[in-house]
Amino acid sequence: MSNTAIKVEDLGKLYRLGEVGTGTISHDLNRWIAKVRGKEDPFAKVGETNDRTSKGESDYVWALRDVNFEVQKGEVLGIIGRNGAGKSTLLKLLSKVTQPTTGHIKVNGRIASLLEVGTGFHPEMTGRENIFLNGAIMGMTKREIRSKFDEIVDFAGVERYVDTPVKRYSSGMYVRLAFAVAAHLEPEILIVDEVLAVGDAEFQKKCLGKMKDVSVNEGRTVLFVSHNMEAVQNLCTSGLLMQNGRLIANDGIENIIASYVSKFLKQDTVKVWTREEAPGNEYARLLKARVANLATDSDLEFDTLSGFAIELEIENLKDEMQQLDLTFHLEDERGILVTVSSTFFAQQPATYGKGTWRVSTQFPGDVLNEGIYTISRLLLVKNRGHVVAEWKDVLTFEMLPQRSGIVGWQGQKEGVVKVSNLPWRIDYI
Repeated sequence: MSNTAIKVEDLGKLYRLGEVGTGTISHDLNRWIAKVRGKEDPFAKVGETNDRTSKGESDYVWALRDVNFEVQKGEVLGIIGRNGAGKSTLLKLLSKVTQPTTGHIKVNGRIASLLEVGTGFHPEMTGRENIFLNGAIMGMTKREIRSKFDEIVDFAGVERYVDTPVKRYSSGMYVRLAFAVAAHLEPEILIVDEVLAVGDAEFQKKCLGKMKDVSVNEGRTVLFVSHNMEAVQNLCTSGLLMQNGRLIANDGIENIIASYVSKFLKQDTVKVWTREEAPGNEYARLLKARVANLATDSDLEFDTLSGFAIELEIENLKDEMQQLDLTFHLEDERGILVTVSSTFFAQQPATYGKGTWRVSTQFPGDVLNEGIYTISRLLLVKNRGHVVAEWKDVLTFEMLPQRSGIVGWQGQKEGVVKVSNLPWRIDYI
């Protein structure tokens, strides 16, 4: 294990739904007796796969089961999967926040973990005191911590508040300081969950740069969980793909991301709800959402040349006339924001009363690259600033290569969009 940072063998974690521990003294006693006798956990046999989409029969659920992998020193490992796949549970087991039900974890080196906002910080203590506390927990001396102190505070940008109790910090300040502590106190293994999503874009970029630096230049191991496929692709060298608590792929990061996209990002181009089931709130409900090929009006097949239309039906539930705007965010399969568009720019009144409104827009052809795209957010905004309703992951569709018969190279190009018809001018001088 000289060059191995982490080795995981047959790892599993069993939970009882709705309970702390196993819920009853008799259950805990039965499990303890089985363990003393060297027998299998009697409730592990009835535990079910962690599939949130189906109703199970058992009170016991495997959050993780039969997970095996190795991480080499200096490797940056990306762990991806849909919500509920077991990613955070795996990181908690590796960080020794909780104990595994089955299997073993062998770790070679000190671990620093950033699992969720506030993990490892005492809210009543100041930022300065928490830095020294975390360093001491990691086995560092006061002199070692002091030598890193100014660098930590500067990276986090909290110099003005370093002597303020962290309970008064915003969530962004909390994350900035927590990441700075974890990254600078020289752990051999750095574990980072999705918490970087709390910080602003500039700080996220700074954190990703720091993680790459500690891996490439300092030879430390990084485990990174994120739903941002661009960040995973740019940072990680290899990856794990998880589903329902099981490891379903362990490969190079390009192959892992391709597997994730092909397996989970399926087309979802038409959604229709009854008024009783429609998502929304007391302001508005979304009754219908559809994306359609502009050339064929099909909602089954899209190509890069044709462009597409977005059609929405919104029921406004308020009696008074209101100034309302709809805004959508379009993201690609890596989580990159392609564009934001809004009815704010429409050349017509944006005042609506109670009732159902049909809203549509068109996206031109020969702009988007091949790939999978999602209307990731749909916002209903009142009075040009106040969000009164929000819907997430509204539609997903795949852009295929445009049909043959076009002269010249018309395939996928680098970047988020492809613009073939810019007005070039060439003059001989």
